[in-house]
Amino acid sequence: MAAAPASAAPVRAVPVARAPGYYVRQRLLQNRPAMLGLGFIVLCVLVALAGYWVLPDNSPDANNGLVQLQKEPPGFRATVLRLPLPDSARTAADNPLRTWQQGRAPQFRDVPIGGYRIIGDSVRIEPYQNHSALAERPKTYALADVAGRTGPTAELRRVVEQERIIKRTYWLGTDKAGRDELSRLLLGTRISLGIGLVAVLISLALGMLVGALAGYLGGWVDSLLLGLMTVVWSIPGIMLVIAISLALDSKGVWTSFVAVGLTMWVDVARVVRGQMLGLREKTFVEAGRVLGLPQSRLIIRHLLPNMTGPLIVIATSNFAAAILLEAGLSFLGLGVQPPAPSWGLMVNEGFQLLGTRAGLWLTLLPGLAISLLVLSFNLLGNGLRDAYDPKTPIGG
Repeated sequence: MAAAPASAAPVRAVPVARAPGYYVRQRLLQNRPAMLGLGFIVLCVLVALAGYWVLPDNSPDANNGLVQLQKEPPGFRATVLRLPLPDSARTAADNPLRTWQQGRAPQFRDVPIGGYRIIGDSVRIEPYQNHSALAERPKTYALADVAGRTGPTAELRRVVEQERIIKRTYWLGTDKAGRDELSRLLLGTRISLGIGLVAVLISLALGMLVGALAGYLGGWVDSLLLGLMTVVWSIPGIMLVIAISLALDSKGVWTSFVAVGLTMWVDVARVVRGQMLGLREKTFVEAGRVLGLPQSRLIIRHLLPNMTGPLIVIATSNFAAAILLEAGLSFLGLGVQPPAPSWGLMVNEGFQLLGTRAGLWLTLLPGLAISLLVLSFNLLGNGLRDAYDPKTPIGG
């Protein structure tokens, strides 16, 4: 009788070879705090890109406010009459820049009212009264003047009631100028993310240039550039930003962007220099020298791409630091100027009202927005640092 055939030996599955980027993504996706931070950053980016399209109050008066509605609490509701501007004022206001910023031509002037009553072909407006407003008399407008057109009385009445008299809710209240706090917080993401992006780009460009030259060339060039880094490193960041802002002799958004960017390149330069000192003795660099490749090509095409991980990590850290620097600069009045909705400037405006009923939330809300955005970038930076570390196990 024939012997039974021996059972076949188990075949081991050959592990699939994957690019290093795959494992970086897997480690990052499994880091919940980093993904939460990334989610909040993506949400802020979408809000910044949408701009005026997502603001609860995108009226022409939103940037200047309605003084009658100043320092109202969260959840406050008001009735607003939208009066068409005269032809001369409409022509002066309707310029391409403001139209692009607000998504439409500003053709109306908003006026808060206490009530209204339509009588025949006119509308009687009761003035809005609050704790600080002076007593005013009721005003009467022709329906055609409020509607901004002519036509049958029934049609004009419909236009006035449905399009010219609106209910507006201020979910986070109003500031000292009567501006919607929620709209200013949402629009402030543009300045915070914009200054972070510009500062990171400036710091990366300048830091990579200085660090690469110092680390690759060595010798007296390294000593000179390292001394420059040490001098800049020893100056507090906020003091350096103030000095650059004063040296540029101007205040505004772009001045703040450039000033913050010029103070953050040292971190990038030190990282690039350290990486360059370790990579310049590698075999592939020696092979490039033997082949006669120019030094600029060796640095740009072969050395700098090997520093992608550390540079991405430090870029997220600089992003958070730039947001804090801009907020501090605006708080001191040396950064973004009013009426631009900078979070640091909003904290300063609320700080001036501390001790009043509105001071608490006007200070707390923009401060909370700054803290959440900075925390999100720090969480993402920590997650990227762990993701680029090959010792970190996937799923650990």
